Amino acid sequence: MSVIRRLSGAAYGTHFADQVALVSVPLIAALAFDASPAVIGTLVACQSSAHLLGSVPFGLLVDKRQLRHLAMASALISASGFALATVSVLLQIIVLFGMAITLAGFGVVLFGLTALSIIPQVARADGLGRANAAIEVPRAMCSFVVPLLLGLIITDVPSWTLFLAASLGSLVAFLMSCSLPRFQRRATPGQAVLQTILEGGSFVMRHALLLPISLCAVCWNFAFAALLVVLVPAIADLFVLDPGSFGIALSAFGLAAIGGSWLSGRVANRLRPSVILLFGPGSSAVAAAGLLVIGPDTAARWLYAMFFLLGFGPSMWLVAQNSVRQLVTPPQMLGRVNAVIQTAIYGVRPVGALVGGVWASQFGVTSGLHLVVAAFTLSFLVPVLSDLRRVASYRAIAPDQS
Repeated sequence: MSVIRRLSGAAYGTHFADQVALVSVPLIAALAFDASPAVIGTLVACQSSAHLLGSVPFGLLVDKRQLRHLAMASALISASGFALATVSVLLQIIVLFGMAITLAGFGVVLFGLTALSIIPQVARADGLGRANAAIEVPRAMCSFVVPLLLGLIITDVPSWTLFLAASLGSLVAFLMSCSLPRFQRRATPGQAVLQTILEGGSFVMRHALLLPISLCAVCWNFAFAALLVVLVPAIADLFVLDPGSFGIALSAFGLAAIGGSWLSGRVANRLRPSVILLFGPGSSAVAAAGLLVIGPDTAARWLYAMFFLLGFGPSMWLVAQNSVRQLVTPPQMLGRVNAVIQTAIYGVRPVGALVGGVWASQFGVTSGLHLVVAAFTLSFLVPVLSDLRRVASYRAIAPDQS
């Protein structure tokens, strides 16, 4: 079994567990703990806090430690967190539940950063697109299958069994990580932690490709977080659709992510990367604009079609920009650079949700949708006005190995 297949197997276990948590936490908070909306929001914030708190320190570890060991550790951290969540539900201790899902989230963050540093060690420049797609498909597949599955069984099974299943998924990731080989690590001179972090941030800010990738991702994630907040009242008040259409729309998004991730691996060496780097955010802007034409008499399938488009292009973009990141970043800095970018991306999500909610409350739901369209459009303008539109091939930006 190839290294990519083993890493993909670990990704399936990790993302299955993560998706179970993402869908289950707000539902279990209401069903098992009878939590108020404020408490539910706090618990959801606990999940995302792992990305904000863990990305930078884990990025430093990825640059210095054995990647096989870090992949194994990430799975054990997640498994421990989900096992603790199982116990907390059984004992009805909500504080312990919040701590447990935060711990599990740290494992997911560590795995993501570790996988991004493993791939360029086992794939050539012209094979990075296919390799990154192979690792992204598990995330997309789980984002489609898990919400549908949990929606069917959530009221028929004990709440604690969901987190037990998540813990078992993490154990599968651990077993697959154990089969990974040891990876060569380059010795790096000792540096102060702050200096090391600043070096990664400075590299991103000064790079002609990494900076626009970061800005594009920040604008896109701001828009998507705002959209998820605005969409619920829009479905009820503007679109006049069944509330269940929200879940179906997210499933359409996940299904599109599967297709986009799969296709990106097949066309990575047939299309100019610049095409995908423009198509991803461009299609998002079109999809968001398509939501503006939905009215009380519009069929629900139009909403699903727009969310399918919203998931398809960006999933291809994600694979392409991961490949660019891996090629232009020195191997000894890849963990820190990925951590800096990931912190910026996940840090803007709560901001987008907050701004979207306040904006829609103050100026109306329609104005909230216009804000979303404007943010998605800005994410498209970033690559259009940057060097990303000139990336002709992955080989062209690969460092000279001679």
